[in-house]
Amino acid sequence: MTRDTVRIVREEILSDHYLPLKNVTYAQRRRDGELQVQSREVYDCADGAAVLLYNRAHRSVVLTRQFRLGARLAGHDGYLLEAAAGMLDGAAPAERAIAEAREETGYDIDHVQSALQLYVSPGSTTERIHLFVAEYDRARRCDAGGGNPDEGEDIEVVELDFDDALAMVETGDIVDAKTVLLLMYLERKVLGRHGEAS
Repeated sequence: MTRDTVRIVREEILSDHYLPLKNVTYAQRRRDGELQVQSREVYDCADGAAVLLYNRAHRSVVLTRQFRLGARLAGHDGYLLEAAAGMLDGAAPAERAIAEAREETGYDIDHVQSALQLYVSPGSTTERIHLFVAEYDRARRCDAGGGNPDEGEDIEVVELDFDDALAMVETGDIVDAKTVLLLMYLERKVLGRHGEAS
């Protein structure tokens, strides 16, 4: 077990319009024994859940396309293809994944399979995301999905051939990290590549 070498000295809230943005000062004992003090700005984000829907018989996946401001500011057009996802808001991760699948894609699913738990961007946020996969049935689509308009969501639902989706990772047409990881998980653990046994 590693000895804890970090002590939080001070936390100051800089902004709290959507999520708290804090300036955190911490002291860290370096490996050479020297004590250093650093300050960093960190978003204190809520944890989230995401689910990639797949259909084994059709070898297809269901993604969403929505606008992401951060991607636009970084030079992308901002419209990203993603797995359905949302903040936990007090719900259990699997519960939230099922609810987000229903709200964003319109598909009713009974259960999800846990894939990974990851910190999204630990240098600047506290967010941890719980990643799931779930099989969907085309006959169990209850509505068009599209997200919650009251939250500003305007979501397009996109069904893709699984191998086409994998190819879109390689061409840079799918660049959302959680979605790329879930597609790779699905390839490795569930569906395999076309023509391979899964």
